[in-house]
Amino acid sequence: MLTRHIPMLSLVAVMGCGVPSRYLIDPPAPSVSVRTAAQSIMLRDVSLPDYAAADTIALQDADGAVREVKSALWADLPPRAVTLALARQLDAAVSATVAAAPWPLAGLPEAEIEVRVERNLAGADGRFRLAGVFYVLSETVQLGPESSAFDIAVPLAGPSAPDIAQAQSLALSKLAETIAKSLGN
Repeated sequence: MLTRHIPMLSLVAVMGCGVPSRYLIDPPAPSVSVRTAAQSIMLRDVSLPDYAAADTIALQDADGAVREVKSALWADLPPRAVTLALARQLDAAVSATVAAAPWPLAGLPEAEIEVRVERNLAGADGRFRLAGVFYVLSETVQLGPESSAFDIAVPLAGPSAPDIAQAQSLALSKLAETIAKSLGN
């Protein structure tokens, strides 16, 4: 009887080998609450460097090379996941309704935010760095500076994919707080 099930067990074992684990970008709730002059804000698609836009999870070695973490992938396409996570964070942190592009609600948003990420990487120094520039575009309300650079570093618990995912999520939460504070009245 057992010999009948061996081929099925072998198939299950083969299917389980080499299947990469997938990790979510899931920032903690923002710790700020900011009133803005705008009622509605659209977040444009976040621009990421090539290594950060890939579905593989990247790690920088001590020699400076950017390499893939073996058997680990992002659960969603990073540009989409980062954009949606940041929009959700901003929506929770500011008084305005914030949604990712394309604008899903009636009418037009009063403001737009564009984020261009230059660095989104777990480093050999034990820190995850998120750096770049964000732009605030509005013709109807004043929302602070039109552009602002950011450089966020959070500690990495280790070089594993779960550690990197956790650090990136925390860095995105900090970016949302930075942007929200700049939009305040």
